[in-house]
Amino acid sequence: MSTLELTLGAVGRYARRLDRTVLATLVVVAAVAAFAPTQVVPTLRLTADSVLAIAPVLALSVAVAAYLGAAGADKMIGHALRGNAATAIVTAALFGALSPFCSCGVIPLIAAALAAGVPLPAVMAFWLSSPLMAPDMFLITAAALGPAFAGAKTATAIGLGLLGGFATLAMQRWGAFPAPLREGVSGCGCAGRPVREPSRPVWGVWREPERRRALLTKALDNAAFLGKWLVFAFVLESLMVAWIPAETIAAWLGTDSLWSLPLAVAVGIPAYLNGYAAVPVMAGLVEQGMSAGAALAFMTAGGVTSIPAAIAVFALVRRPVFGWYIVLALVGSLTAGGLYRFAAG
Repeated sequence: MSTLELTLGAVGRYARRLDRTVLATLVVVAAVAAFAPTQVVPTLRLTADSVLAIAPVLALSVAVAAYLGAAGADKMIGHALRGNAATAIVTAALFGALSPFCSCGVIPLIAAALAAGVPLPAVMAFWLSSPLMAPDMFLITAAALGPAFAGAKTATAIGLGLLGGFATLAMQRWGAFPAPLREGVSGCGCAGRPVREPSRPVWGVWREPERRRALLTKALDNAAFLGKWLVFAFVLESLMVAWIPAETIAAWLGTDSLWSLPLAVAVGIPAYLNGYAAVPVMAGLVEQGMSAGAALAFMTAGGVTSIPAAIAVFALVRRPVFGWYIVLALVGSLTAGGLYRFAAG
């Protein structure tokens, strides 16, 4: 075996051990170095400046997420999804918008809830609102896009949850969705325990050694997770600012464009990578001329219907429920974007 083959084999084995997000960042930077070498230094400088600027907010976000995780805040979901229909929908929408769950992490909880007999309207309210906002995401969004945008996204998460919950309740009263889960889908094991065995969180995490260890572990995990995605997003943002003319963004996605909202929703579904990575990317596009309404529509549609989350939903529920979920996401995204564009003037 030649030296070149041995080298390529070693590189391949090392690449397989790398985190995919880190690997994607390295590949993008390497591609820029190969095809546009003069852009490498500006990209690295802008990425470093952006990371340093958001570092205080990132540290606070990591601390908040770690504390909620160590306290067991996820165990409150069992209480949020119970009660009479209207109360359960409102509680689920509010809890979903404030809970620290991502679009994929919520799937086992949803499976457990449906398997445990929790009514679909309350589950749908939580399902739609949860991927859009979390305490740490609010802080990062407010730092990058402003408190007004972060507040609008939070209101969108709650509003979409309420829309989905009450619309699903009306559909069920007309006889729709009698059996939401696919055959053979269970409560997803230990991941569904917060629904099957709800309990109160322990806010004094410092009193128990196990929770103190969990706090440190979750803080390190959250820092690594948020850090790698934000670095990747800042690299993409630097390239968009450098290579996409502001006039093009303003023409297609600006306030005066008739197609800005539908286009943002259509692009958001396949292009959405991660809720945290989307924030710097949208900030860069808004600086280039994208309307705030289009940015909100993109982040709403992408957050609810991102490909990994959509595949998980499709595998979990029957096709009519999946189709209804997509319809609610699209209608809610367009509505939220239109209302915010109108409110922002």
